[in-house]
Amino acid sequence: MAYQPIENHGIIGNLRSAALVAMDGSVDWLCLPRFDSPSVFAAILDDKKGGVFRIAPAHPPVRTRQFYWPDTNVLVTEFWSADGTLSITDYMPVSEGPAQLVRTVRAERGSVAFRMECRPAFNYARDQHQTLVVQHGARFRSTSLSLEMAAGLPLHTFDDGVACEAALKEGQSATFIVRIAPENAGDSVAHISGEEATSLLQGTLDYWRAWISRSNYRGRWREMVHRSALVLELLTYEPTGAVVAAPTCSLPEAVGGIRNWDYRYSWIRDSAFTLYGLLRVGLTDEAIRFMGWLEKLCADLEPHESLQTVYGIDGRRDLTEQTLNHLEGYKGSSPVRIGNQAYRQLQLDIYGALLDAVYLFNKYANPISAELWKDLRRLVDWVAANWRTEDSGIWEVRGPKQHFVYSKLMCWVALDRALRLAFQRSFPADRSRWLECRDAIYQSILDEGWNPQRRTFVQGFGGSSLDAGVLAMPLVFFMSPSDPMMLDTLAAINRPRAQGGLVDDHMAYRYAVDQTDDGLTGEEGAFNMCTFWLVEALTRAGRADPSRLQDAGLIFEKMLGRANHLGLYSEETGPRGEALGNFPQAFTHMGLISAAFNLDRALGG
Repeated sequence: MAYQPIENHGIIGNLRSAALVAMDGSVDWLCLPRFDSPSVFAAILDDKKGGVFRIAPAHPPVRTRQFYWPDTNVLVTEFWSADGTLSITDYMPVSEGPAQLVRTVRAERGSVAFRMECRPAFNYARDQHQTLVVQHGARFRSTSLSLEMAAGLPLHTFDDGVACEAALKEGQSATFIVRIAPENAGDSVAHISGEEATSLLQGTLDYWRAWISRSNYRGRWREMVHRSALVLELLTYEPTGAVVAAPTCSLPEAVGGIRNWDYRYSWIRDSAFTLYGLLRVGLTDEAIRFMGWLEKLCADLEPHESLQTVYGIDGRRDLTEQTLNHLEGYKGSSPVRIGNQAYRQLQLDIYGALLDAVYLFNKYANPISAELWKDLRRLVDWVAANWRTEDSGIWEVRGPKQHFVYSKLMCWVALDRALRLAFQRSFPADRSRWLECRDAIYQSILDEGWNPQRRTFVQGFGGSSLDAGVLAMPLVFFMSPSDPMMLDTLAAINRPRAQGGLVDDHMAYRYAVDQTDDGLTGEEGAFNMCTFWLVEALTRAGRADPSRLQDAGLIFEKMLGRANHLGLYSEETGPRGEALGNFPQAFTHMGLISAAFNLDRALGG
């Protein structure tokens, strides 16, 4: 089986884990029971050994398409041929019970033969397993995990898994459910009736429709904004409120390259930005859940300890990075990594993202508690004492640390939002010290982060290379969007890369890899989040210059066209429009929501 392109996938999930379903009917990625558990299906990382659950017509279809049931995360894959039309409806019911992956195959027109193959590969394809065909289904037993399949058709063993072939007439269907096997399981699997399958589907549809109905977004691009919100909710780990950066690991930033990372963890920055995106469209319950997660993280800190950059979704701190040499990686992109060494890095910008999100939460959702303020006050004191430190920055470079301008900018945001909170809520705080530090950061960015020869803010103090992170300056109200320094910076970044800028075909790159010592080799794609930042910076500058607002609208529409067929985005976009990096990425979808919100408002929404 050849690799399906990253962009040829849809996502389903149950707020605990998520699966990627390809347009060829293959489940190419699923970890159970949680996002960060070892994989059971990982064909996207090794098409031979990774494990797969595939349903497809017995004969090649003429046409294939995917779509979601409106306002839900229930995915439909259709296969059209001369014989008829076959559909597969995929979803994971949202419940507190064991995770279930439900796949219903149905003949919509004519008579269609299909084949089902299910070959799990436990523990990232490291563990052997036993396959047993039992009454009403099958069982897969390994030392680390046991699964069972409830099947609506007779099964037979096939290549360490099970398979079946059948022909369905118009209106006929069959349902297959993969779930964690109960302890002391007998010699049969609980039968799934047609009525039970219908009830499971309806309950899942009702759940997602009720959730998105709470959105108050009524502007342009409503469908794309709501799809992004539904993605962000799928990436939330409901038991704790943590948000994963993406549900996948080691999908490459360049095919064949080494920039392959595990994103199945909760970055403080990404989670805070996600909270911001959901608050923008009125979805406050998720923000409340995240604040509970934050309060727990803060409560577990030692008196003089700072936050980690990234945590496990259960709050664990050790995310030691490992390499899985037995997997070849997506289209041969190795190494395949699990864990993420970024948990050891210092990234000062996380405090600005966090305090900005808390400030907005306090303003638009729910006043924060005195206990949380006590913990935040301690963190802000830490920022005031350490903002001059070199760090690894928002892009998590593995080269030398430096004084990243974006990191200093977000330290300024942390102090600024803390001062606003203290004033608005009359909280106790070392206000004079915070104010002095905030103003010192501001002046240092103007003095050391500005390159007078290039007439632009740059990546690091005293440097000359560009960084798209500085596009956030007007977004966080550090600088007026029409300030001459900001307009010059915007112009410098918005030039083609061949002319020293960071943009090609209206797509923004994070930085020039040949000018930044990030400790890695190879290229990467355009960073989708940065393109949405470019849209926002142009939108805000467009209040004084309508031509920039027109540019923002054009870039935004082009970015909408660069989503996949379901409205999903990965981390990056390659030069041929291909999706690169982990998929789908919370950062990108949050950026879409924010850009759509502000652009719609600027256009009179």
